[in-house]
Amino acid sequence: MEYVDYIIVGDGYAALFFAYQLIKNQKSFRIFSEGNKSASQVSAGMINPVVLKKFTTFWKAQEQIDFLKSSLSEIEAYTGKNYLIDAPIHRIFHDETEQKLWLRKAETEELSYFLDRDFRYLDVFNNPYGTGKVNRSARLDVKGFFNDLFTFFEERSYLIKEKFIYEQLDALDSSYKGINFKHIIFCEGMGVKNNPYFSEIPVSPNKGHHIKVKLSKPLPEDITVKKKHFLFPVDEDRYFYGGTYDREQLHHHIDETAVQQLKNGLSEFYPFDFEIDETHFGFRPTVKDRRPIIGRHGDYKNLYVFNGLGARGILNGCYFSASLYDLIEKGIPLPEEIDLLRFKK
Repeated sequence: MEYVDYIIVGDGYAALFFAYQLIKNQKSFRIFSEGNKSASQVSAGMINPVVLKKFTTFWKAQEQIDFLKSSLSEIEAYTGKNYLIDAPIHRIFHDETEQKLWLRKAETEELSYFLDRDFRYLDVFNNPYGTGKVNRSARLDVKGFFNDLFTFFEERSYLIKEKFIYEQLDALDSSYKGINFKHIIFCEGMGVKNNPYFSEIPVSPNKGHHIKVKLSKPLPEDITVKKKHFLFPVDEDRYFYGGTYDREQLHHHIDETAVQQLKNGLSEFYPFDFEIDETHFGFRPTVKDRRPIIGRHGDYKNLYVFNGLGARGILNGCYFSASLYDLIEKGIPLPEEIDLLRFKK
């Protein structure tokens, strides 16, 4: 029989950032991953404090960005790499009205730190009204982050590459297939709907597509450009463009309507030829109040859920992994805004 402090089930941002909390605090664990590409692993990796449709910010935006940057610096000590790409977002304005709205919002206390007041006109693109830079924005090297951390886990025998079988979990005895554990954390994204312990949590799938494209005229610098969707370089000659949002077409294959939406969106501001090299999609676990769902099972006190990260998986996953750890190890209550119990009132 093997004894560990934690079992983690999942392979997205929630799972990996919580695993990092355990490494930092010298806790033993095993992480179960089927090896499928989660929504996290095909995400854009945006680190963005501003809702770029309305030019607003969100709860704890600054605290989350600061915590993420600190955590990535600490993770670098284990993998030898820092996955933060300092390439700020430049939002292309649709018209003069958006320019004026940006400037008004930039004068407010909550947004003055994020919305740059100096507009810029970018070469290569159609941007007659210029662009606004989002200060403190950046990207995560998503591929490197997941590849390197999974390699790190595997080399130290933390990683178990197999599907978690709920029927073989003995929650009362705190055991699973020859492993005794103190706590088990389910970080499964939309896979939670198959979990008999937490299937009723109110997460809804939001399907997102993105494309990898080859541009006939490359970007002159490494920045992230946003109009309807995000465009940025991913390797020597390919660019990421996406992602879409769809709560209706939830089948598990590529939706050509979404692909056409992306082609049209890119053509709006990139006036040259481009070629689609790859198309990907994933299902974000979203919550009506746009806050994560974290908490303890009502009957089995050693079972926890960490879910509902939505489109801000990097920031939510990193920041609230510490909140979950503090709940379990220090007895510090979760903020009401993210507590599973808010849906039971």
